[in-house]
Amino acid sequence: MKRGFYNIMAAQFFSSLADNALLIASIALLIQLDGPAWMTPLLKFFFTVSYVALAPFVGPFADAWPKGKVMFITNTIKVIGCLMMLFYEFIAGSGMPAYLVALIAYGVVGFGAAGYAPAKYGIVTELLPPEKLVMANAWLEGLTVISAIVGFVVGGYLIKPSVSKALLSFDMPYIDTSIDTPAEAAIAVIVIFYIIAAIFNLFIPDTGARYEKQKTRPLELIAHFGYCFNTLWKDKLGQISLAVTTLFWGAGATLQFIVLRWSEQHLQMSLDKASVLQGVFAFGIAFGAVIAGQFIPLKKSLRVLPAGIAMGIMVMAMPLVHFMPTVYVLMIMVGTIAGFFLVPMNALLQHRGHVLLSAGNSIAVQNFNENLCILVMLAFYALLLSLDIHINTAIIIFGTFVSLSMGGVILWHRRNQRVYGNSEQLIGIEKGESLTHFDQRFH
Repeated sequence: MKRGFYNIMAAQFFSSLADNALLIASIALLIQLDGPAWMTPLLKFFFTVSYVALAPFVGPFADAWPKGKVMFITNTIKVIGCLMMLFYEFIAGSGMPAYLVALIAYGVVGFGAAGYAPAKYGIVTELLPPEKLVMANAWLEGLTVISAIVGFVVGGYLIKPSVSKALLSFDMPYIDTSIDTPAEAAIAVIVIFYIIAAIFNLFIPDTGARYEKQKTRPLELIAHFGYCFNTLWKDKLGQISLAVTTLFWGAGATLQFIVLRWSEQHLQMSLDKASVLQGVFAFGIAFGAVIAGQFIPLKKSLRVLPAGIAMGIMVMAMPLVHFMPTVYVLMIMVGTIAGFFLVPMNALLQHRGHVLLSAGNSIAVQNFNENLCILVMLAFYALLLSLDIHINTAIIIFGTFVSLSMGGVILWHRRNQRVYGNSEQLIGIEKGESLTHFDQRFH
């Protein structure tokens, strides 16, 4: 791997660590503010809505500048959102409910993350050749998941009373920080992680990749995004990988909150201890990502689709386990299966988007679809909570949906194979070679 790739990984590690730690700290803040239970999933909803609303604009923005610079700017926006959450009392002084300020502040962090993602993934396709994309994605996703593990654990650790007491005892001379609760102390530490990520952003090299001048008029950008959206969904490889990654991220975001509530109600665990289960699940994803990176080449990526059905079935086993070692094993197994089929699909989608579009625009389309699915699934989960549906029933509904959806995608892919031929012949075609007779039939 090129040296610049390791700078990208370092920046991603600290930014992702902060994102995941902030989720735990934000949930603790909502509990502190006596927010209703159904409001907790809305944290992720507010975080994600920027991905959907800004989708037509973040791709061109990422392609208009060197991507390291884009990552620095958008990471700075995350810092601003974090500071808004830290000083929610000052903002809420205008009469706005404090829990709403917390949600909006978390949404600002999501605003930064929405612009960060196309640059983060887009620079990989600029920096590395296609044959290294699966391995690079395995490294990047594996590191992201490791940072998620660390982030969940750090977030849970920071809100522990013993730790927060030590943090709150530290006073900066001549400065009144107004930080006096465990959640606020945790958020203050998380700001430091975002700043470290921003420093690494400054050392990401300019790959030299340049695209045609980007459109600036909103209507033109929306029309161009519509073209990119249709291009990926009409492509017979793009549509399958896009459907799988869309489903995975929607399911994964919802599963985060399901695991936390299941830990509370089914296993009687506090939030700081339940965050460790999030880390265990993330460890499984990292393990599955490494296996996929070692044994699944890009041309064989579509062969992992049945793993998605297995993931849904494994999730439905959650209500049956109570013994903690068994719980940990189950979380690792679900995560391993998820990582095993996510990494090849992500690599295939990135390569297909790079062939048909540009790095930034293809990632923007991917983020739009994935995060629209997150919004829908989180809204549905929040509805189940508002109706007092038992968590075990919600888990069965969730697992059934994932398995049936993945089964539908497999049937869809098999139909494409019957009509258009063997997809493995097409995977790996370089940019600029996509107008062959076979590609015209498959796109």
